[in-house]
Amino acid sequence: MNRDVPHIVFEPGEKENFGFDLVSIDFIQQQKGFNHNPEHPHQLRFYNLIFFTEGEGRHFIDFNWYPIEQNTLIYLTKDQINAFDFSTDFKGYCMLFTEDYFASSFSHLPKDFVFRLFNPQLFSPILQIPKNSDFNSYFNLLLSEFNNRLIFNQKSILESLFVILVSKAEYYKQNQTFHIKDSSNVQLFQKFTTLLENNFHKTRSAIFYASKLDITYKHLNEVSKNLVNKTAKKVIDDYVILQAKRNLINSTIKSTQLAYKLGFEDATNFTKYFKKHTGLTPKSLKKRYQ
Repeated sequence: MNRDVPHIVFEPGEKENFGFDLVSIDFIQQQKGFNHNPEHPHQLRFYNLIFFTEGEGRHFIDFNWYPIEQNTLIYLTKDQINAFDFSTDFKGYCMLFTEDYFASSFSHLPKDFVFRLFNPQLFSPILQIPKNSDFNSYFNLLLSEFNNRLIFNQKSILESLFVILVSKAEYYKQNQTFHIKDSSNVQLFQKFTTLLENNFHKTRSAIFYASKLDITYKHLNEVSKNLVNKTAKKVIDDYVILQAKRNLINSTIKSTQLAYKLGFEDATNFTKYFKKHTGLTPKSLKKRYQ
């Protein structure tokens, strides 16, 4: 039996496929008996903003459970592992969109702002929208316009409303988390994470990434600590472990193969590294989530 975690691709309903879709959680719950069970871990190939409008419960994101309640907004970026838990009653909607749609919709905004939007390293994926805010009004307007098939220039209207909605959320995020005032640090951290994504299988040395950025190891550490409260080495290790976890539950790959894929000399070193950072062996982690 294939136990791989499903890769969920963007498949809009009856709407013209311009890269955006809006789906109720009730509809997603009904899919349990079809292609995949939404209560089982699955990996997105697109972006997803989940807005919970009623009830409470929890949601699984990259191997952690997060509490949700009325007016909770969840940010899910492409390739993240997530799952619903329908053991409690809640309602809401998923705003699904492709990477191309994301890039075009926010192309006129500052790059550091766009980078912050869906970056799980910088912020928690959970945002609680204040009950007395006008976020709900804008969301209901977005939902109404989305369901109006006869609307003129619907794509532009939806895009404008969606950008407003996300901008509103970012305003509330500033009040609930620390506000990054130095955009140059954000840009530097973005370059660091991009380098990490492209080179993590080659090296886990923070000194290597600092040299590639033409800064000192101390400077990279300071930026990392200021932004995410982690050393640069911790950022690297957390990223490698996350990729290892995703690979372990996403395929039938063996530890030896994964060790080489992630840049380890042999499976023994990889197993020691993995257990040091997770308290589990790769095999036990795989069994837990399958």
